[in-house]
Amino acid sequence: MAVTRKPRIEFEGAFYHVITRGNQRQPVFKDKDDYSRYLKILADYKIRYDYSLYAYVLMSNHVHLLIETKEVPLFKILQGINQSYTLYFNRKYQTVGHLFQGRYKAILCDKDAYLLSLVKYIHLNPVRAKIVKTLEEYPWTSHRHYVERAEDQRITDKDQVLRMFSEDKGRARRLYRLYMRESGGAQREDIYATVDQRVLGDERFVEKVMGKTGRRGLRGKRRHEYTLAEIGGAVEELYGITLRQLREKGRDERIQSGRRLISLVAREYGYRGQETAEYLWRDPAGVTRYLKERKSFETDIEKVHEILSNKRRKLNNQV
Repeated sequence: MAVTRKPRIEFEGAFYHVITRGNQRQPVFKDKDDYSRYLKILADYKIRYDYSLYAYVLMSNHVHLLIETKEVPLFKILQGINQSYTLYFNRKYQTVGHLFQGRYKAILCDKDAYLLSLVKYIHLNPVRAKIVKTLEEYPWTSHRHYVERAEDQRITDKDQVLRMFSEDKGRARRLYRLYMRESGGAQREDIYATVDQRVLGDERFVEKVMGKTGRRGLRGKRRHEYTLAEIGGAVEELYGITLRQLREKGRDERIQSGRRLISLVAREYGYRGQETAEYLWRDPAGVTRYLKERKSFETDIEKVHEILSNKRRKLNNQV
C-alpha cells in the first residue's frame, strides 16, 4: 500500500530545518570544487529569492540547511538549488538522472525556542560523525562565519544568532565559541521530536501554525514527549492496576487491556514496538498484535493523554 505524503507546511516567515540527501544515499560531493560550487549556488539563490540562511553543513552525501523564507516558498528555493547543482554534477561526472532524493525533509521549527540549538546541532554534524575532532577542522559548515571577522556575508545570516550572546560582536563571537565547546546541547532525539513528523515546537506553536495556515490536521504527538514509565503510570492510574501486574503472565482481561493501551499510546509518541515490548517484558509480536486494536481503545487513549498532560502541567507549575 502506498504511503500518502503529507503536504508541506509553507507560509511567509516560516523557519525550517532542511535535510537533503543523495539519491539512495550516494555521495553528492566528491571533491573540494563540488562543495564550493554548492555554496556558490546557495549564495546565488539567496540573492534571487531573498531567504535567510542561519546555518549549513555539507556532508559527503547530505546537506543540512537552516532556512527562513520570505515571499518565495521553500519548495521553490530547494527546487532551484537542487536542480542547479544536479545540472553541474551530472555534466562534470557525465551522469544522468536525479542526484538528490525526491523528497527532502523539511521540519517547520519554532525559531524562538530552537534557533540556537539548531545552529549548534547542525555545526556539530562532522564532529558527531567522527570525521574531525574539532569544528575548526571542517571547512564546509557556516561555523567559520560565526568565529571569523572577515568571512563572506552573502551566505550566512549570523547577526541575529550572535546578538543572542551579546550586542558587542567581538564578545558575541567569544561567547559563541564557548557555547559550541560546551558539552550538552540539543540531541538528535530532541531535534527530531516532531509533531506529525513536520513541526518542532510545543502546543502553542502548533496552534500558531494552524492559525497561520488554516490547517487542522496536526494531530501527531511529539516523539518521546513522555517516557514509557510516564505512559505506564497513566495507564496504572486509569485502570487501577500496577506495573508488576502488567508484566506478569496473568491473562486477566483488565491486565491485557492495560498492555494494549500502553502499546497504543506509546506508538503515538514514537516508540518502536521493540521498546514497548521490553518495557512490558513481552514478546514484540504480541505488541504488534496490540497495535491493531486501536479502534476499541480510542476513548481510553484520550484519557491517558489527558492524565499525562495534567501531570506535566502540575509539575511545571511547581517549578
